[in-house]
Amino acid sequence: MFSHITQNWRGRPLVCREVVVNLIGAVTTQQGLRIQAELDENCCESGKQVTDQEMDQLSIERAEFHGEWNYTLAPRQ
Repeated sequence: MFSHITQNWRGRPLVCREVVVNLIGAVTTQQGLRIQAELDENCCESGKQVTDQEMDQLSIERAEFHGEWNYTLAPRQ
């Protein structure tokens, strides 16, 4: 969906978070897929570490090219 989002805001100044959220929420595809977006203003805890055990529980399929950056994360069963 990122390609559709960036095409939608191409050439428009992203002056504030509200503009970004509205542009993302206005995206539709020719196949009829629509994106719903809203701004979450809640604070996230910073510095939180993911344990090795939590990482091992993820279903990650790494790509051949730069698998540390490019990967597919499958839903949990």
